[in-house]
Amino acid sequence: MTSWLIGTSIMLIHLMGIVSAIMALMSSRTSQGAVAWIVSLMTFPYIALPAYWFFGRPRFYGYVTARGAKDNVLRRVLRRYRNNMKPHISLPATPDVQAVEQLAMMPLTKGNHAELLIDGQATFASLFAGIDEAKDYLLLQFFIVRDDRLGRELEAHLLRAAKRGVRIYFLYDELGSRKLRDNYFKELAGAGAAISPFGSSRGFKHRFQLNFRNHRKIMVIDGKKGWVGGLNVGVEYLGEHPRHGPWRDTHLKLQGPGVLGLQEAFWEDWHWATGEVITLNWHAENHAQEDHQVVIVPSGPADKHDTASLLVQQLIHSAVDRLWVTSPYFVPDQGVQDALRLAAMRGVDVRVMIPERPDHLLVFLSAFSFLPDMLRAGVKIYRYLPGFLHQKVMLIDCDAATVGTVNLDNRSFRLNFEVTAYIPSPDFADSVACMLEKDFARCRRVTIDEINSRPLWKKVVSRAAYLTAPIQ
Repeated sequence: MTSWLIGTSIMLIHLMGIVSAIMALMSSRTSQGAVAWIVSLMTFPYIALPAYWFFGRPRFYGYVTARGAKDNVLRRVLRRYRNNMKPHISLPATPDVQAVEQLAMMPLTKGNHAELLIDGQATFASLFAGIDEAKDYLLLQFFIVRDDRLGRELEAHLLRAAKRGVRIYFLYDELGSRKLRDNYFKELAGAGAAISPFGSSRGFKHRFQLNFRNHRKIMVIDGKKGWVGGLNVGVEYLGEHPRHGPWRDTHLKLQGPGVLGLQEAFWEDWHWATGEVITLNWHAENHAQEDHQVVIVPSGPADKHDTASLLVQQLIHSAVDRLWVTSPYFVPDQGVQDALRLAAMRGVDVRVMIPERPDHLLVFLSAFSFLPDMLRAGVKIYRYLPGFLHQKVMLIDCDAATVGTVNLDNRSFRLNFEVTAYIPSPDFADSVACMLEKDFARCRRVTIDEINSRPLWKKVVSRAAYLTAPIQ
């Protein structure tokens, strides 16, 4: 009887491995990921089967987006909000901008003011001032929140806002903030703030969605001012972590109709996390002095398309003179790699800035497997020397720039919920160019000889690390 049970269990595991391999074949977003999962599931189902169900799911099922659902409260509110946006939509858009609008499913708005916030001191001074100005509500969303000096300073500002009667909605990623103690939010919740983890694996039906993250960093006050960018809440983002040293990052403060795009992204995430439809201000207002154009591009594993990857590819293909990119994690998919090489081949000044110091070892090692092809095509790779580079910025010619949360790796392209502000305004692009020129002056340029001279064992390790890119 025992041997029969063992034999039956083995047959069942292998059968489930075959079924899962077929699922991977039909649903994996990359051929690299499909092959890796199929071989593993067919050969080592005892290990690969649970790994696939936790890490191999290609879509974030169950996430109800206002743009895709029919006849629900979210969609009705969204329809009214979009009607209010009509006077603020910038027309006509160029084909390049139209492509971004299609990916974002949000319009290009005019009458905005976009302000660069360079590094932690400037960013958190601006965020805290915004919290102190709030009159009706505050929306806050971070991937990482720490109970350290900066986290407690944030809490103190929020407590004062709550005592003024400001409604507070605070969303955080439960895995990114897994080290956060349960009592961190206790006093804030007691003051009336609504606080929730994103809950990617919420409920029994969605229990296998642990590999997805909400990587967005958003703050909105009263539907009038918004912030987005690379910084989370922790003293390391102020450069006070002994291992990372100085922390180089970029955030963005936005005023004008584009703020409602950030608000919409938060609003949908809050609905997924809590089931609530919160009442917010959806009346757009032009900035009195500036006229930056903005498209907010949310992206994530609930999208029909690989929005983040396609956005990056579109921006690369649109570049004529220069394309400058910064990313702490640089393991782009094949489409982005090919686009970068082609841009360099047609004479575009393609520069990629990445950290000198590794933060995630697998991601750091993976890059060495494809950097030779990049360098041979004319892509210029720079490593930032003073400390850890964490900003996610792109500069396209003299015309446009992006600031957001997307890293150039598979996790940001396909597994994380992200958000990017695309700003096709020359004066804003000029300010980004000035910022990046100072950063490149603090970098060293990587050479092909440096990569090729690495010992064989390091090349093998790098290639093996690259094979894990679909789940990094």
